[in-house]
Amino acid sequence: MEIKVLTLFPEMFKGPLDVSIIKNAQEKGLLTIEYINIRDFSNSKHKKVDDYPYGGGAGMVMTPQPIFDCYEKTLEKFKDSIKPRTIYCTPKGKVFNQQIALELSKEKHLVFICGHYEGVDQRVIDELVTDEISIGDYVLTGGELPVAVIIDAISRLIPGVLGQDESYQEESFYSGLLEYPHYTRPENFRGLTVPSVLLSGNHKEIANWRNQKAMEVTNKRRPDLIARMKNKKRDENNILL
Repeated sequence: MEIKVLTLFPEMFKGPLDVSIIKNAQEKGLLTIEYINIRDFSNSKHKKVDDYPYGGGAGMVMTPQPIFDCYEKTLEKFKDSIKPRTIYCTPKGKVFNQQIALELSKEKHLVFICGHYEGVDQRVIDELVTDEISIGDYVLTGGELPVAVIIDAISRLIPGVLGQDESYQEESFYSGLLEYPHYTRPENFRGLTVPSVLLSGNHKEIANWRNQKAMEVTNKRRPDLIARMKNKKRDENNILL
């Protein structure tokens, strides 16, 4: 996968996306991430990238010219002529989840536009953006952190990045449930012991225990996920009927 990130602050990505699993994926050639500074494309003498909003109001808005020029130059780097999925992170967007991450992980190319200040000129969204995405019901100072979160979630789903598909297929949200508890050595730590079923070697019983625990923790902490699963199953049954 090839990812291009259009941002005013490329340095914000160097830490979280240049270590561990994501770093290894890039070294293996499974993933390439390029950070492109929008400010470099400003035709302003002082590289200005924002201005006051029409109609008044607090804050500044990122102007369209540097973003459009940056975006168009970025597209020239892709070999395919098809416009790539272009994502803009905003509290107004569709809330990000594992299903969206899985969908995006199948793309060959992705472009992310990071907003700042009060956001970007609406013409950027209307003409360039294909997906508006939010990572939650709160506001951050810019789009860099949400973009880093989304890239991390997407990258680990690319075949070969984790090594085993099972590494993510049993995680929270993949099956619709939160993940079951995990234990490792030692078997007894300060009097706290590992559930005996996990030591039994009986894979069927272990699978049943894990499913039961996943249901319990999901029902306790995210009953909305249980309701969603029931509604989905009901809708599927209606379709079959």
